[in-house]
Amino acid sequence: MRFSLYIMKEQVNFTEGRIIGPLMKFAMPVMFALFLQAMYGAVDLFVVGKFATPEDVSAVTTGSQIMMTLGNLVTSLAMGTTIYFGQQIGMGNLKKGGAIIGASIALFASIGLIMSVCIPLFANSIADIMHAPTEAFDQTVSYITICGAGMIAIVFYNLIGAIFRSMGDSKTPLMTVAIACVFNIAGDLFLIAGLGLGAKGAAIATVAAQLLSVIISVIIIRRKGLSFEFELKMIRFKGEIIGHVIRLGLPIALQDFLVGSSFLVIQAIVNDLGVTASAGVGVSQKVCGFIMLVPLAFMQSISAFVAQNVGAGKMDRATRALKSTISVSFIFGIAMFALAFFRGDLLTGLFAKDEPVILAGAEYLKAYAIDCLFTCFLFCFIGFYNGKGNTTFVMIQGLIGAFAVRIPVCFVMSNWEPVSLFHIGLGTPCSTLVQIIMCFVFLFISRKQSPKVPLISQNND
Repeated sequence: MRFSLYIMKEQVNFTEGRIIGPLMKFAMPVMFALFLQAMYGAVDLFVVGKFATPEDVSAVTTGSQIMMTLGNLVTSLAMGTTIYFGQQIGMGNLKKGGAIIGASIALFASIGLIMSVCIPLFANSIADIMHAPTEAFDQTVSYITICGAGMIAIVFYNLIGAIFRSMGDSKTPLMTVAIACVFNIAGDLFLIAGLGLGAKGAAIATVAAQLLSVIISVIIIRRKGLSFEFELKMIRFKGEIIGHVIRLGLPIALQDFLVGSSFLVIQAIVNDLGVTASAGVGVSQKVCGFIMLVPLAFMQSISAFVAQNVGAGKMDRATRALKSTISVSFIFGIAMFALAFFRGDLLTGLFAKDEPVILAGAEYLKAYAIDCLFTCFLFCFIGFYNGKGNTTFVMIQGLIGAFAVRIPVCFVMSNWEPVSLFHIGLGTPCSTLVQIIMCFVFLFISRKQSPKVPLISQNND
């Protein structure tokens, strides 16, 4: 079976012309997609918070944190496809398109199948490691089991977005997220508000929505066609391509997984403080998904922008894009800081009905508000270095921030009497500040050492 040409029509050339205009135009669909993605997870917590118990809220909080970590692992590994294909486009080599997509599908299908089998088998142990509160333990296990069994759908859901962003097409990922969001909202209302299934209903709605999104997206893409030759027989393991994808994506995936694991450690620390603290932190993390939208959108967008310019040998243009995205992102960061720090209770109140949970979430959210002032720098730097192919450095700075700063600070604060969720949350902005310093130092060193940009066929760092 052969698909006809489509992506060429949607493909954006970032190597010429203005910088901030095309970049903002590309980033807007990315931001809307992230908004819908945040809504996707927030709706689960919103409906559970309004129609279920604090135990169900705690279960969804812990379970969704685990699934988000695993989902980010897949998304980050798929960045290898985004970077590799993006650099090929910059070099004018579109003929590899079908082979790159085919090899990526084969790789991620295998990963999805393995995760779909293993996660349900270890769901009980995972909940135990996470110190899930006793009252919410069974609900947490159910949530992890159901979502884990559907990882194959979650994997392909994330892969579709990664592939199209590499070609400058941010509209197709927006479409897939929109489809999933609509189905998830309908599923949550029916299963949780209607049937009273609580955390279990949230998990079923999540998996079903992403599966339906993948199916509908594939149908739409097939009707539109592709901009290069692609046949089903191209879906096979091709060592050279998979090697490039893994070499570029694995450091990002490892970093995101371990950084995500650091947040799981923090969640486990908070879970020991009881159901109210556990639910409150979960609520604030959902709010954080919204207040961090702009820097997250720029992080994903600038990766595609820089990758194409690296392939074209236009490093100065890539650096100017970094400065522009930081400037725009910082303006939004100030606004989000003011809202989250001074009126966090309004935000957490959207996802909980119990006053103690609302106040606990608002207290923890103050620390994230401070982080808003820093992430506009860090996320843009991460996107910039990922696009360049400096993924090993991205991994190193992320691990140092997570395990040398974030976890130690949170652990110390959790034993500092009187215990405060705000003090525990300070581990995040402290980590971000250290990582920003490392990014500036690496930029200075790399500029001083060599003006040349490492190509994908070279050692990236």
